[in-house]
Amino acid sequence: MRPTSKAGAKKKTFYKKDYLFKRKKYCKFCDSGIAFIDYKDTKLLSGYLRERAKIVPRRISGTCAIHQRQLTTAIKRARHIALLPFTQD
Repeated sequence: MRPTSKAGAKKKTFYKKDYLFKRKKYCKFCDSGIAFIDYKDTKLLSGYLRERAKIVPRRISGTCAIHQRQLTTAIKRARHIALLPFTQD
């Protein structure tokens, strides 16, 4: 059997990576002054879909809460009238 004491084990040390720079996320809709997101604009909406046709979350896309809700409903409306796919195969 192995000894249960951890006296001889080395601790792993994790260092903060100073060379990574995180850019401040901003809402592209607020910046460009778009008040309402249209469900017929498939070129704009497809930029907020992943390759498996999932909606990109707010923490990744950087949109504000108001525009993320409008974006989600616009994508769902476009899916129902077959402008955008539900899934990708």
